[in-house]
Amino acid sequence: MRDAPPAARLVESFVNTVDVELGTDGIDSAERLSAWLTDQGLLPAGEGVSDADHRLGLALRAGIREELGAHAGGAPDAAVVAEAESALESLPLRAALRRSGPEGPVVLGPDPRLPAARRALATLAAVWSELLVTGESTRLKRCAEHACAWVFWDVSKNRSRRWCSMRVCGNRAKARRFAARQETAAAD
Repeated sequence: MRDAPPAARLVESFVNTVDVELGTDGIDSAERLSAWLTDQGLLPAGEGVSDADHRLGLALRAGIREELGAHAGGAPDAAVVAEAESALESLPLRAALRRSGPEGPVVLGPDPRLPAARRALATLAAVWSELLVTGESTRLKRCAEHACAWVFWDVSKNRSRRWCSMRVCGNRAKARRFAARQETAAAD
């Protein structure tokens, strides 16, 4: 089994700030987004997030969640993805010529001229881009159980996992399919 790289853990944490099953949102206000970004080390303590930046963060999170749903067989909502793409356009990234070490990868990061909150969001965009470029984004998936929609790191060898937990969400889906077959058989 392969552990999730730091970039994947950050994206997973970001998109799981919304809990569909419980109906909670950990970044439902600019203040809570600011606190989350600070907790992740992306935003200096005491820096705020404007309402516009909050909307950008929500759009980015929603777009990434839609893309991750496609990794588990879902179809992304084009409107949500388009809104996320628009948000990304306002978060410019720069590729640096410096390397993170003598043989490390080229660094992709936020434009340093961005205000602190936008720089933090652009860092999330850069991390997501890193996962896309390396192909690691395909291991991050949104649970196929719509009542759950939790994002998880797929540790299966062939990257075929569909549910965050076979015991809970996978079992629910299989039980529904079984009940539907029984209902169809009874109707015939």
